Amino acid sequence: MPFWTGLLFVVVVVLDLLVLASSRLRGAIRTVALQGAVLSLLPPLLATDEHQALHVAVLAVGALLVKGLVIPGMMLWAMREAAIRREVEPIVGFLPCMLLGAVGVVLAFTFSPELPLPIPERHPLLVPTSLATVWTGLLLVVTRRKAVAQVLGFLVVENGVFVFGVLLSGFMPFMVEAGVLLDLLAAIFVMGIVIFHINREFASLDTARLTSLRD
Repeated sequence: MPFWTGLLFVVVVVLDLLVLASSRLRGAIRTVALQGAVLSLLPPLLATDEHQALHVAVLAVGALLVKGLVIPGMMLWAMREAAIRREVEPIVGFLPCMLLGAVGVVLAFTFSPELPLPIPERHPLLVPTSLATVWTGLLLVVTRRKAVAQVLGFLVVENGVFVFGVLLSGFMPFMVEAGVLLDLLAAIFVMGIVIFHINREFASLDTARLTSLRD
């Protein structure tokens, strides 16, 4: 079981780098969806209390539905409505962005063992994977021009937070975890609507052009 858990963390980090390297928004959305599906396996793999089996099962199914199916489906819908297919001329090129992502991964795995944690780690790769995923999401937010790609960045950041949250899942009430997933779903729903209306009114989702708007 530790081998499969470690392999899962490695897959999550590889998917982080694939998102940074992707210029096709549809491919990036599907990569994030796959990452969400992979993360849904974490709660049952890291569960230590048999009495919380129902809690773990609901959390895993909820993560799979929200992260792997519902939110990516909404993003694909928003992309179709906005009639965009790829990220063109990002603020930072795809190769430099991927190199920055790799540097973040190395730093996360180097310094995470020094971080003070409230409880012992359930797996040595859990915290560095969480930090590397959050770093990847932040890179997407600040280096992409298209609003859809920036929304994907927020999703990846939340995936990193979810990984770290698994460490504390035994101490977090179920309703708090469900509330986080519902808040994320509502936020992405609102973002999808906003993206659609911005594209309809201004015929562009390039945030650099939006900053030039004047009353």
